Amino acid sequence: MDTEVLVVGAGIAGLTCARRLVEAGSRVIILEKSRGVGGRCATRRVEGCVVDHGLTFFHGSDAELLAALETAGGDGVVAGWPRRIRGTGTPCQPSALRAGDWRLAYANGLTLFPKSLAAGLDVRLNSRAASVEPAGDRWRVVNEGGQALTARDLVLSIPTPQALELLHSCRGESRELESLHFLLRETGFVPSLTVIALYPRGCPTPDWDMSFPEDSAILQLVSHDSSKRGQPERTVLVLQALPAWSRGQWERPANEWSAAMLGEAGRSAGSWAARPETVQTHRWRFARVGSGGDLTGPMMVTLSGGRRLGLAGDSFSPDGGVQAAWRSGRELAQRFLEDQQT
Repeated sequence: MDTEVLVVGAGIAGLTCARRLVEAGSRVIILEKSRGVGGRCATRRVEGCVVDHGLTFFHGSDAELLAALETAGGDGVVAGWPRRIRGTGTPCQPSALRAGDWRLAYANGLTLFPKSLAAGLDVRLNSRAASVEPAGDRWRVVNEGGQALTARDLVLSIPTPQALELLHSCRGESRELESLHFLLRETGFVPSLTVIALYPRGCPTPDWDMSFPEDSAILQLVSHDSSKRGQPERTVLVLQALPAWSRGQWERPANEWSAAMLGEAGRSAGSWAARPETVQTHRWRFARVGSGGDLTGPMMVTLSGGRRLGLAGDSFSPDGGVQAAWRSGRELAQRFLEDQQT
């Protein structure tokens, strides 16, 4: 199967880039390894309760992004969330609570935004890209199911370690790809172990939306997720561990590290927080961009035969979180379109 542009990764950057290209008349196919779009902008249901277990809220300074988020969220936008903040620990993104910036959540779950970006696009879910190679004036990408797709242009909107793995066999093709390899390997990601805790009816309800424990060696944050949901019947907390602690616990059984995190939540929020009725866990290997790297914008290189390669994501913008991903995807699409006209 052949197309003009093949995008690998249906997170915010990939979807934003793809939507802009499609609006300009390009034929675009998106490959996504997971069963849903959004990447770390992830929502699941736990016993009927909507829970955001990746990103906890949107934040930024870009007025156009804010307008897009408000449109996608409709009547379910919870403006200003989190309003009630406890603790002075460091947020996952240092700019998350910056004075003057906006922040918001959705009562129906943050994944509503990527779903709105994906509407009408050709997204192939459960389709992990296994290999990338040049094929004359095209790129040839084979997924794990053995299906081959070819495209003139390739966009990788996945964490840089995964992009490096896909491009490994191509790096010797040109000086541009070799240089790209050295730039990307300097950009790191940090992990986060996550616990979703659903509590029995009648348990205490925290008087805060978000807690950043300043004295914890385990927890980065505790999100009172159910406070986004109007008048919830159950209390739901989402616990996210610090990167260093997550690395140290990564290979341990989930029941062991989740028990430690819940015990710390009990110490921080009250003994009731250590005794949820239902527990679910998740390992975010690439939870967010770490330190290192000098990438300040998306990258695009033109190779033999006119093939183009673009890279976007929150690694490719000085902003943090969704704003970084959204801006880099939009900027990369614009570079592709402008390059076509020259």
